[in-house]
Amino acid sequence: MTDPMLHMICGGVGAGKTTYALGLSRRLGGIHFSIDEWMTALFGRDTPPRLRWDWIAERATRCEALIARMACQSAYLGVPAVLDQAFLCAADRARLVAIAEQERLSVQLHYLDVPSDERWRRVTARNVDKGNTFTIELTREMFDFFEKRWEPPTAVELAKFRGVHIGSHPPY
Repeated sequence: MTDPMLHMICGGVGAGKTTYALGLSRRLGGIHFSIDEWMTALFGRDTPPRLRWDWIAERATRCEALIARMACQSAYLGVPAVLDQAFLCAADRARLVAIAEQERLSVQLHYLDVPSDERWRRVTARNVDKGNTFTIELTREMFDFFEKRWEPPTAVELAKFRGVHIGSHPPY
């Protein structure tokens, strides 16, 4: 059996995380865990008209805890787990790493490094196209809301977690 591993996909909104994660899952024969799918399925109809961080954070935290448990089970069975979450800040990434370390699982950080203007262009195109990675229509206000919370991983994080730094054109 290979080293049980969690693949942590991070990047700002519109970086291409879901497309990349789906491709990685296929290449590795792994399971794709998408926070967007969970949040939309479980809470989409309940979303308040005006986003509030406390509302999002409470629900995302619950989803992330369940996803982490399922991802660990998957990794233990030798099936790579690809976690498609924003991992917006260092604290979000540290939470998953702590769980992985407690469970004696390896983590690999995949960082999609795409400039903000390109990510917004992609979001507006996705809103129109409504392709296979579309879950909800994101407004500029929503994009900016998440953008304020986005903390790219540091060089130290990338080095510590076998980081894969991917530029504007990920190898899907």
